[in-house]
This record gives sequence, structure tokens and C-alpha cells, in this order.
Amino acid sequence: MRKRVLALGLGGALLAIAGAVPFLLAEGEGPVSAPSVAAPAIPAGEHARTLEALKPPKRARPAIALLALNDSTEVADFLVAYGILRAADVADVTVVAPEAGPVRLYPSLDLRVEAQATMRAFEERYPDGADYVVVPAMEPRDDARAMAWLKAQHAKGAKIVSICNGALTLAAAGLLDGRRATGHWSEIQGLQKRHPTLKWVADRRYVVDGGVLTSTGVSASIPVALTLIEAIGGRAPAEKVAKVVGVAEWDARHATRAFQLTHEHRKTFLRNKMTIWRHETLGLPVERDIDEIALGLTVDAYSRTEMTRLMTVGPNGEGVRSRYGLVIYPDAPPGAATVDAMLPAPPADAVAQTLERELARMVNRYDRPTAAFVALTMEYPWTGEFR
Repeated sequence: MRKRVLALGLGGALLAIAGAVPFLLAEGEGPVSAPSVAAPAIPAGEHARTLEALKPPKRARPAIALLALNDSTEVADFLVAYGILRAADVADVTVVAPEAGPVRLYPSLDLRVEAQATMRAFEERYPDGADYVVVPAMEPRDDARAMAWLKAQHAKGAKIVSICNGALTLAAAGLLDGRRATGHWSEIQGLQKRHPTLKWVADRRYVVDGGVLTSTGVSASIPVALTLIEAIGGRAPAEKVAKVVGVAEWDARHATRAFQLTHEHRKTFLRNKMTIWRHETLGLPVERDIDEIALGLTVDAYSRTEMTRLMTVGPNGEGVRSRYGLVIYPDAPPGAATVDAMLPAPPADAVAQTLERELARMVNRYDRPTAAFVALTMEYPWTGEFR
């Protein structure tokens, strides 16, 4: 009887999907971007208070631990924060993981980077703790080692900075209870339900409370890192890095209502999943001195189309040293990479504009709704045109 009920249920679901296929596969125009909602300006006094709250707590040249889980750490959260912070050279930045060896970066296929210190080794080097711990999204979000280490570092006076869904790990560790905070638009309701004392702040892409900074989606990593640089070294080094990477402003302005999952987004997601004849494997060259920011944003964006299998391709399948010294292990060497087409190498200039460039390419390669869906998932205020 149970098997019969299960078969009938599956049959009904398949019939429902089959009936919806013509509707789902119709391309149409779809959304060109998030709804046009102006982000309110941030008062100068508020930005000044944020900088004051992020001042280095211990050292003139701070120690920054960029936390990662060996099993699974979000690619753009991690690489963008690393690239921006290393470019400024106002602090000592160390990639810290529970174990020695590579860190796998999702949602890539098998792109990995080498951890620079274990948690224990970092503690031996800095027994009084880090000045800052930067936390990208990671899976599992409630890893016991990560939570215990974060709580210990915070207890030693380190300021904790989360990128996007890194907030989920902070929340699981109890670091957001009773605090003002934000996070990726898709997780806010869940965070509030699981942590009822959390006070969500709308229309801010980052929020600081009690030595803990939280931020919105993936694209918040650039302004957050620049704000941290400004808090450490002043306006001049932040402006210098911003000019090099191609950013005009990095304050907390954000329009929360511009990021909502619409009917058209859902339709695009399902259509892209189902049209398997449109799926392809794209190769992305990873060469020595590759810029971490451009690499992270490119890999992340294409991995969210629901049509692209992105394979990073590097020389001889060996580790490649990036612009600021990371050892990166691509998915495959050129001879072993079976790809339908190669993307151009990530740019080395104006790297903060990588998403604008790649979204424009997605419009031509796939369609505008796919680019809009990617922008939404990365909480990026895409205008629909390359600027």
C-alpha cells in the first residue's frame, strides 16, 4: 500500500511538472535586475562611529585571522576579503583552518587553497588572540571547532567580522544573541526565528555591535574589507585600494527591499535546472599571480547560473601562487580538462567590476533573467547594464 501511495504521489508530481514545462521553458524578458529601490545615504556621523567601533583593539599593526573550514568555505567571501585586506598591507593576514592542508572553496567543483596556519599554530603565534577574525560562509555552519575558536577569540578581545552567511556561524556560536545584526536576504527570517533576541537592521550592508560586524550578501565583502582598512589605517590606504580595485564608495548604504525572490526568479531557476541541453562546462584559466578578487567573483557567479559547470584550469595541475601569495589548486590541468569553451582569464585591473563584466557576458551567453538571478543570489545591486 505504501509503495502504491508513493508511486501515485510521484506520478502526480511528474504530471504537475510536465504540465508546467511549457510555462517554465518560456524565456520571456524576466527581471533585468532587482527592483529599483534607492539606497539611503549613510550619515557621516554613523560611518565615523562604525570606524571607531572597529579600531584595532591590541596592536598598531593588527593580526587578522581569516577563518576557513577545510571541508567547505565560500569562494567569493573568502577570496575577496583576502585580496582586499592583503592589497592594503595595513595588517598581517593569515588564513587559519582547523587542520593543515587545503581548504575547499564552494560552490566551485574542487578549487582549493592552502591554509597558512592551523588554529593551534595561530594561537601559539598570538597567545593573546587576534585583533580581528574574518568569517566567510562555511559548511557546516555550526562546526564545533569553528564555533569554539570564535568564542575563545572573542573572549580574548578580537573583533569578529562576518561576510554574508558567515553570520550563520556567528549566530550558532551565540555571538549574535541580543545584538543588532544583518545577513544575506534569504536567511534573515530563519536567523530571527532561531535567535529571537537578534535585532535585524534593514537598509545597511554591514552592522557593528559589541565588537561583532555582520554583513549582507556576497558582494558586501568588498565594502566590509575597505571599511576595516579605513578603521585600521585611516582614509588614505582605503582610498588607495578602492581606486586600484575600482570602487567609488564603501559605506553601509544598502536597499534591503531591492532583494526579493520573485515569481520570475523562481521560474528562471527551474527553467535553467530543467533545460539540460543548454548546460555546459566552462573552463577558467588560473595562472600565476591571478587576482584573488576577480577569481572569487567569477567562479561564484558562474556557479550560480544553474546551467554552468565551471572548471578552473591550471598549469600541470599543481599549486599556483596568487597575486598576494595564496597557493591555489585548480580543478584540472589543461590536458585533463574537458570543457565546452574557455572563459577569458580574470582581469587584473578594476577587479571590483568583475561582477558587472561577467553579468553582461551572461546576458549574451544565456539570457538576462539568468544574470538577474545570479545578481540576486549574490545580493548585488545590478543595474542590468555594464558600467
